Amino acid sequence: MKESAVLNNQKVQTSIFTDEHVMFRDSLRKFLEKEAVPFFDQWEADRIIPRSFWEKMGEKGFICPWVSEEYGGLGTDFAFSAILGEELARVGAGLTGIGTHSNIIVPYIASFGTEEQKRKYLPGCVSGEIITAIAMTEPGAGSDLASIRTTAIKDGDHYVINGQKTFITNGIHSDLIIVACKTDPKASPPHKGVSLLLVERDTLGFSRGRKLNKVGMHSQDTAELIFENARVPVSNLLGEEGKGFSYLMTKLQQERLIASLNALVAAEDMLQLTIQYVKEREAFGRSISKFQNTQFKIAEMATEVQIGRTFVNDLIAKHINSEDIVTQVSMAKWWITDMAKRVATECMQLHGGYGYMEEYKIARRYRDIPVTSIFAGSNEIMKVIISKQLGL
Repeated sequence: MKESAVLNNQKVQTSIFTDEHVMFRDSLRKFLEKEAVPFFDQWEADRIIPRSFWEKMGEKGFICPWVSEEYGGLGTDFAFSAILGEELARVGAGLTGIGTHSNIIVPYIASFGTEEQKRKYLPGCVSGEIITAIAMTEPGAGSDLASIRTTAIKDGDHYVINGQKTFITNGIHSDLIIVACKTDPKASPPHKGVSLLLVERDTLGFSRGRKLNKVGMHSQDTAELIFENARVPVSNLLGEEGKGFSYLMTKLQQERLIASLNALVAAEDMLQLTIQYVKEREAFGRSISKFQNTQFKIAEMATEVQIGRTFVNDLIAKHINSEDIVTQVSMAKWWITDMAKRVATECMQLHGGYGYMEEYKIARRYRDIPVTSIFAGSNEIMKVIISKQLGL
Protein backbone atom coordinates (compact mmCIF):
# COMPACT_ATOMS: atom_id res chain seq x y z
CA MET A 1 0.00 0.00 0.00
CA LYS A 2 1.24 3.46 -0.86
CA GLU A 3 1.66 6.00 1.87
CA SER A 4 -0.76 8.88 2.05
CA ALA A 5 0.66 10.90 4.92
CA VAL A 6 -0.06 14.49 5.81
CA LEU A 7 3.26 16.33 5.89
CA ASN A 8 2.98 20.02 6.62
CA ASN A 9 -0.69 19.93 5.59
CA GLN A 10 0.23 18.56 2.18
CA LYS A 11 -0.63 15.04 1.07
CA VAL A 12 2.37 13.26 -0.37
CA GLN A 13 1.82 10.12 -2.44
CA THR A 14 4.87 7.98 -2.98
CA SER A 15 5.61 4.33 -3.64
CA ILE A 16 8.60 4.36 -1.27
CA PHE A 17 6.56 3.74 1.86
CA THR A 18 4.55 0.68 2.93
CA ASP A 19 2.00 0.24 5.72
CA GLU A 20 4.86 -0.58 8.10
CA HIS A 21 6.59 2.68 7.23
CA VAL A 22 3.36 4.61 7.82
CA MET A 23 2.90 2.99 11.23
CA PHE A 24 6.49 3.79 12.17
CA ARG A 25 6.08 7.43 11.12
CA ASP A 26 2.79 7.81 12.98
CA SER A 27 4.24 6.27 16.14
CA LEU A 28 7.40 8.38 15.96
CA ARG A 29 5.45 11.57 15.29
CA LYS A 30 3.17 11.00 18.27
CA PHE A 31 6.19 10.29 20.44
CA LEU A 32 7.95 13.48 19.36
CA GLU A 33 4.82 15.57 19.85
CA LYS A 34 4.71 14.37 23.44
CA GLU A 35 8.37 14.02 24.37
CA ALA A 36 10.18 16.62 22.23
CA VAL A 37 7.98 19.45 20.96
CA PRO A 38 6.91 20.80 24.41
CA PHE A 39 10.52 20.87 25.63
CA PHE A 40 12.42 21.86 22.51
CA ASP A 41 12.58 25.59 23.23
CA GLN A 42 14.09 24.84 26.64
CA TRP A 43 16.64 22.48 25.05
CA GLU A 44 17.57 25.28 22.67
CA ALA A 45 18.07 27.60 25.64
CA ASP A 46 20.07 24.94 27.50
CA ARG A 47 22.16 24.37 24.34
CA ILE A 48 21.90 20.58 24.63
CA ILE A 49 19.46 17.67 24.27
CA PRO A 50 19.23 15.68 27.53
CA ARG A 51 20.57 12.12 27.46
CA SER A 52 17.27 10.96 28.93
CA PHE A 53 15.59 11.84 25.64
CA TRP A 54 18.04 9.65 23.73
CA GLU A 55 17.23 6.78 26.07
CA LYS A 56 13.48 7.27 25.61
CA MET A 57 13.99 7.19 21.84
CA GLY A 58 15.96 3.98 22.20
CA GLU A 59 13.37 2.33 24.44
CA LYS A 60 10.76 2.85 21.72
CA GLY A 61 12.97 1.37 19.01
CA PHE A 62 13.34 4.62 17.06
CA ILE A 63 17.17 4.78 17.06
CA CYS A 64 19.08 2.74 14.46
CA PRO A 65 16.01 0.73 13.38
CA TRP A 66 18.02 -0.65 10.45
CA VAL A 67 20.44 -2.56 12.74
CA SER A 68 19.86 -6.30 12.50
CA GLU A 69 17.83 -8.01 15.20
CA GLU A 70 20.80 -9.98 16.52
CA TYR A 71 22.31 -6.69 17.71
CA GLY A 72 19.08 -5.26 19.12
CA GLY A 73 17.67 -3.46 16.09
CA LEU A 74 14.59 -4.06 13.95
CA GLY A 75 16.39 -4.98 10.72
CA THR A 76 14.50 -2.38 8.67
CA ASP A 77 15.35 -0.76 5.33
CA PHE A 78 16.69 2.75 4.67
CA ALA A 79 13.18 4.20 4.31
CA PHE A 80 12.80 3.91 8.10
CA SER A 81 16.02 5.90 8.50
CA ALA A 82 14.69 8.53 6.11
CA ILE A 83 11.48 8.79 8.15
CA LEU A 84 13.50 9.15 11.36
CA GLY A 85 15.57 11.94 9.81
CA GLU A 86 12.47 13.72 8.50
CA GLU A 87 10.51 13.65 11.74
CA LEU A 88 13.45 14.78 13.86
CA ALA A 89 14.17 17.63 11.43
CA ARG A 90 10.51 18.62 11.46
CA VAL A 91 10.72 19.33 15.20
CA GLY A 92 13.98 21.24 14.86
CA ALA A 93 17.49 21.11 13.47
CA GLY A 94 18.92 20.70 16.95
CA LEU A 95 17.69 17.09 16.97
CA THR A 96 19.81 16.13 13.98
CA GLY A 97 22.53 14.82 16.29
CA ILE A 98 20.30 11.80 16.87
CA GLY A 99 19.83 11.32 13.15
CA THR A 100 23.57 11.71 12.60
CA HIS A 101 24.21 8.97 15.17
CA SER A 102 21.56 6.67 13.76
CA ASN A 103 21.88 7.22 10.02
CA ILE A 104 25.48 8.30 9.47
CA ILE A 105 27.87 7.20 12.24
CA VAL A 106 26.64 3.81 13.46
CA PRO A 107 26.52 2.43 9.88
CA TYR A 108 30.35 2.58 9.87
CA ILE A 109 30.45 0.10 12.76
CA ALA A 110 27.88 -2.18 11.14
CA SER A 111 29.68 -2.14 7.78
CA PHE A 112 33.35 -2.24 8.78
CA GLY A 113 33.41 -3.44 12.39
CA THR A 114 34.54 -6.85 13.55
CA GLU A 115 32.01 -9.23 15.08
CA GLU A 116 33.43 -8.40 18.49
CA GLN A 117 33.03 -4.65 17.88
CA LYS A 118 29.45 -5.08 16.66
CA ARG A 119 28.43 -7.11 19.70
CA LYS A 120 30.16 -4.68 22.04
CA TYR A 121 28.77 -1.43 20.66
CA LEU A 122 25.68 -1.87 18.45
CA PRO A 123 23.17 -2.84 21.18
CA GLY A 124 24.05 0.29 23.16
CA CYS A 125 23.85 2.42 20.01
CA VAL A 126 20.33 1.11 19.42
CA SER A 127 19.19 1.63 23.01
CA GLY A 128 20.52 5.19 23.22
CA GLU A 129 22.92 4.26 26.02
CA ILE A 130 25.91 4.72 23.69
CA ILE A 131 26.00 8.04 21.82
CA THR A 132 28.42 8.23 18.92
CA ALA A 133 30.37 10.92 17.10
CA ILE A 134 32.62 10.88 14.07
CA ALA A 135 35.72 13.07 14.21
CA MET A 136 36.98 14.09 10.78
CA THR A 137 37.27 17.89 10.69
CA GLU A 138 40.33 19.57 12.20
CA PRO A 139 41.20 23.23 12.78
CA GLY A 140 43.30 23.09 9.60
CA ALA A 141 41.46 20.45 7.56
CA GLY A 142 37.82 20.41 6.50
CA SER A 143 36.83 19.38 3.00
CA ASP A 144 40.38 18.15 2.29
CA LEU A 145 40.26 15.06 4.49
CA ALA A 146 43.49 13.66 3.10
CA SER A 147 45.36 16.52 4.78
CA ILE A 148 44.33 15.72 8.36
CA ARG A 149 47.21 15.88 10.84
CA THR A 150 45.91 13.79 13.74
CA THR A 151 48.24 10.80 13.99
CA ALA A 152 47.85 7.31 15.42
CA ILE A 153 51.22 5.63 15.69
CA LYS A 154 51.35 1.95 16.60
CA ASP A 155 53.15 1.17 19.86
CA GLY A 156 53.00 -2.53 20.62
CA ASP A 157 49.37 -3.56 20.96
CA HIS A 158 48.14 0.06 21.07
CA TYR A 159 47.85 3.10 18.82
CA VAL A 160 48.95 6.42 20.32
CA ILE A 161 46.73 9.25 19.05
CA ASN A 162 47.77 12.92 18.97
CA GLY A 163 45.84 15.77 17.42
CA GLN A 164 42.74 17.94 17.58
CA LYS A 165 39.30 17.75 16.02
CA THR A 166 36.66 20.47 15.79
CA PHE A 167 33.00 21.02 14.84
CA ILE A 168 32.19 17.52 16.09
CA THR A 169 28.47 16.72 16.27
CA ASN A 170 27.56 15.01 19.59
CA GLY A 171 31.01 16.00 20.81
CA ILE A 172 29.87 16.57 24.40
CA HIS A 173 27.56 13.58 24.86
CA SER A 174 29.54 11.06 22.83
CA ASP A 175 30.58 7.80 24.48
CA LEU A 176 32.20 6.37 21.35
CA ILE A 177 34.03 8.40 18.70
CA ILE A 178 35.15 7.21 15.30
CA VAL A 179 38.38 9.14 14.78
CA ALA A 180 39.90 9.67 11.35
CA CYS A 181 43.67 9.77 11.77
CA LYS A 182 46.96 9.12 10.00
CA THR A 183 48.40 5.72 10.86
CA ASP A 184 50.98 6.33 8.13
CA PRO A 185 51.79 10.06 8.03
CA LYS A 186 54.31 9.52 5.20
CA ALA A 187 51.93 7.65 2.87
CA SER A 188 51.88 8.70 -0.78
CA PRO A 189 49.29 9.64 -1.84
CA PRO A 190 48.34 10.98 1.62
CA HIS A 191 44.84 9.52 1.72
CA LYS A 192 46.29 5.99 1.82
CA GLY A 193 47.60 6.72 5.31
CA VAL A 194 44.16 7.42 6.80
CA SER A 195 42.59 4.91 9.21
CA LEU A 196 39.56 4.91 11.50
CA LEU A 197 39.85 4.18 15.22
CA LEU A 198 37.17 3.68 17.86
CA VAL A 199 37.84 5.83 20.92
CA GLU A 200 35.77 5.42 24.09
CA ARG A 201 34.91 8.34 26.35
CA ASP A 202 37.13 7.28 29.29
CA THR A 203 40.26 6.75 27.18
CA LEU A 204 43.32 8.15 28.96
CA GLY A 205 44.71 11.11 27.00
CA PHE A 206 41.36 11.96 25.39
CA SER A 207 39.54 15.12 26.47
CA ARG A 208 36.86 17.47 25.25
CA GLY A 209 37.51 21.11 24.54
CA ARG A 210 34.87 23.80 24.33
CA LYS A 211 31.21 23.17 23.63
CA LEU A 212 31.07 25.45 20.62
CA ASN A 213 28.71 28.43 20.58
CA LYS A 214 27.06 28.25 17.16
CA VAL A 215 24.89 30.73 15.27
CA GLY A 216 22.14 28.12 14.99
CA MET A 217 21.27 24.52 15.88
CA HIS A 218 21.74 25.52 19.51
CA SER A 219 20.49 22.34 21.18
CA GLN A 220 22.71 20.08 19.06
CA ASP A 221 25.96 19.79 21.03
CA THR A 222 29.08 20.49 19.00
CA ALA A 223 32.57 20.39 20.49
CA GLU A 224 36.31 20.28 20.09
CA LEU A 225 38.07 16.99 20.84
CA ILE A 226 41.68 16.74 21.99
CA PHE A 227 44.00 13.72 21.85
CA GLU A 228 47.25 13.88 23.80
CA ASN A 229 49.05 10.55 23.69
CA ALA A 230 45.69 8.82 23.88
CA ARG A 231 46.29 5.07 23.91
CA VAL A 232 43.77 2.93 22.04
CA PRO A 233 44.01 -0.87 21.68
CA VAL A 234 44.85 -2.18 18.22
CA SER A 235 41.57 -4.10 18.45
CA ASN A 236 39.78 -0.73 18.17
CA LEU A 237 40.88 -0.30 14.56
CA LEU A 238 37.72 -0.04 12.45
CA GLY A 239 38.19 -2.06 9.29
CA GLU A 240 41.66 -2.27 7.78
CA GLU A 241 44.57 0.06 8.37
CA GLY A 242 45.02 2.60 5.58
CA LYS A 243 41.49 2.20 4.21
CA GLY A 244 39.82 4.87 6.33
CA PHE A 245 39.57 7.37 3.50
CA SER A 246 37.81 4.90 1.21
CA TYR A 247 35.43 3.95 4.03
CA LEU A 248 34.54 7.61 4.51
CA MET A 249 33.89 8.03 0.79
CA THR A 250 31.57 5.01 0.62
CA LYS A 251 29.34 6.41 3.37
CA LEU A 252 29.17 9.98 2.11
CA GLN A 253 26.39 9.19 -0.39
CA GLN A 254 24.00 8.37 2.46
CA GLU A 255 25.22 11.27 4.60
CA ARG A 256 24.59 13.78 1.82
CA LEU A 257 21.20 12.30 1.04
CA ILE A 258 20.22 12.71 4.69
CA ALA A 259 21.56 16.29 4.66
CA SER A 260 19.43 17.02 1.58
CA LEU A 261 16.37 15.54 3.25
CA ASN A 262 16.86 17.56 6.43
CA ALA A 263 17.17 20.82 4.48
CA LEU A 264 14.10 19.94 2.43
CA VAL A 265 12.02 19.30 5.57
CA ALA A 266 13.11 22.68 6.93
CA ALA A 267 12.05 24.36 3.67
CA GLU A 268 8.67 22.58 3.77
CA ASP A 269 8.16 23.70 7.35
CA MET A 270 9.15 27.30 6.65
CA LEU A 271 6.79 27.43 3.69
CA GLN A 272 3.84 26.16 5.74
CA LEU A 273 4.63 28.51 8.63
CA THR A 274 4.63 31.41 6.20
CA ILE A 275 1.44 30.42 4.38
CA GLN A 276 -0.32 30.29 7.73
CA TYR A 277 1.16 33.63 8.81
CA VAL A 278 0.29 35.59 5.64
CA LYS A 279 -3.30 34.36 5.83
CA GLU A 280 -3.65 35.63 9.40
CA ARG A 281 -1.67 38.89 9.13
CA GLU A 282 -3.45 41.96 7.82
CA ALA A 283 -2.09 45.15 6.26
CA PHE A 284 -3.96 48.02 4.64
CA GLY A 285 -7.24 46.44 5.62
CA ARG A 286 -6.78 42.97 4.12
CA SER A 287 -4.82 39.77 4.56
CA ILE A 288 -1.30 40.08 3.15
CA SER A 289 -1.93 36.75 1.41
CA LYS A 290 -4.14 38.73 -0.98
CA PHE A 291 -1.25 40.86 -2.28
CA GLN A 292 0.09 39.69 -5.61
CA ASN A 293 3.72 39.94 -4.48
CA THR A 294 2.98 37.61 -1.57
CA GLN A 295 1.17 35.16 -3.84
CA PHE A 296 3.99 35.13 -6.37
CA LYS A 297 6.65 34.57 -3.68
CA ILE A 298 4.66 31.72 -2.13
CA ALA A 299 4.03 30.17 -5.56
CA GLU A 300 7.74 30.29 -6.43
CA MET A 301 8.79 28.72 -3.13
CA ALA A 302 6.09 26.04 -3.26
CA THR A 303 7.26 25.05 -6.74
CA GLU A 304 10.91 24.72 -5.71
CA VAL A 305 10.01 22.81 -2.55
CA GLN A 306 7.87 20.37 -4.57
CA ILE A 307 10.71 19.85 -7.07
CA GLY A 308 13.02 19.13 -4.15
CA ARG A 309 10.59 16.64 -2.62
CA THR A 310 10.17 14.77 -5.90
CA PHE A 311 13.94 14.65 -6.40
CA VAL A 312 14.72 13.45 -2.88
CA ASN A 313 12.02 10.77 -2.85
CA ASP A 314 13.40 9.41 -6.12
CA LEU A 315 16.92 9.32 -4.66
CA ILE A 316 15.71 7.55 -1.51
CA ALA A 317 14.16 4.82 -3.67
CA LYS A 318 17.36 4.47 -5.70
CA HIS A 319 19.51 4.39 -2.57
CA ILE A 320 17.34 1.61 -1.13
CA ASN A 321 18.02 -0.31 -4.37
CA SER A 322 21.78 0.22 -3.83
CA GLU A 323 22.15 2.29 -7.01
CA ASP A 324 25.19 4.50 -7.55
CA ILE A 325 23.74 8.00 -7.28
CA VAL A 326 26.84 9.95 -6.27
CA THR A 327 26.26 12.58 -8.97
CA GLN A 328 22.56 13.03 -8.23
CA VAL A 329 23.08 13.14 -4.47
CA SER A 330 25.76 15.81 -4.93
CA MET A 331 23.28 17.76 -7.06
CA ALA A 332 20.56 17.38 -4.44
CA LYS A 333 22.83 18.37 -1.59
CA TRP A 334 23.91 21.68 -3.10
CA TRP A 335 20.66 22.64 -4.81
CA ILE A 336 18.28 21.79 -1.97
CA THR A 337 20.39 23.40 0.75
CA ASP A 338 20.77 26.53 -1.39
CA MET A 339 17.04 26.48 -2.08
CA ALA A 340 16.31 26.16 1.64
CA LYS A 341 18.45 29.22 2.36
CA ARG A 342 16.50 31.21 -0.26
CA VAL A 343 13.24 30.03 1.27
CA ALA A 344 14.43 31.06 4.74
CA THR A 345 15.19 34.59 3.55
CA GLU A 346 11.90 35.00 1.69
CA CYS A 347 9.85 33.56 4.55
CA MET A 348 11.45 35.82 7.13
CA GLN A 349 10.78 38.81 4.83
CA LEU A 350 7.11 37.86 4.52
CA HIS A 351 6.88 37.64 8.32
CA GLY A 352 8.09 41.23 8.54
CA GLY A 353 9.45 42.39 11.87
CA TYR A 354 7.88 39.45 13.68
CA GLY A 355 10.10 37.11 11.70
CA TYR A 356 13.09 38.55 13.51
CA MET A 357 11.67 37.72 16.92
CA GLU A 358 12.83 34.54 18.66
CA GLU A 359 9.31 33.59 19.71
CA TYR A 360 8.49 32.93 16.05
CA LYS A 361 9.75 29.58 14.77
CA ILE A 362 10.80 31.13 11.46
CA ALA A 363 13.60 32.99 13.28
CA ARG A 364 15.06 29.70 14.51
CA ARG A 365 14.73 28.11 11.08
CA TYR A 366 16.45 31.14 9.55
CA ARG A 367 19.54 30.77 11.74
CA ASP A 368 19.59 26.97 11.61
CA ILE A 369 19.64 26.57 7.82
CA PRO A 370 22.87 28.29 6.58
CA VAL A 371 25.22 25.58 7.87
CA THR A 372 23.52 22.95 5.70
CA SER A 373 25.47 24.21 2.70
CA ILE A 374 28.73 23.73 4.62
CA PHE A 375 28.57 20.37 6.42
CA ALA A 376 28.61 16.92 4.78
CA GLY A 377 30.89 18.45 2.17
CA SER A 378 30.53 22.11 1.22
CA ASN A 379 28.36 22.97 -1.76
CA GLU A 380 31.47 24.06 -3.63
CA ILE A 381 32.85 20.53 -3.20
CA MET A 382 29.52 19.15 -4.47
CA LYS A 383 29.99 21.12 -7.68
CA VAL A 384 33.54 19.80 -8.03
CA ILE A 385 32.21 16.24 -7.72
CA ILE A 386 29.45 16.87 -10.25
CA SER A 387 31.93 18.38 -12.70
CA LYS A 388 34.25 15.39 -12.38
CA GLN A 389 31.38 12.95 -12.85
CA LEU A 390 30.43 14.80 -16.03
CA GLY A 391 33.94 14.30 -17.36
CA LEU A 392 35.03 17.93 -17.09
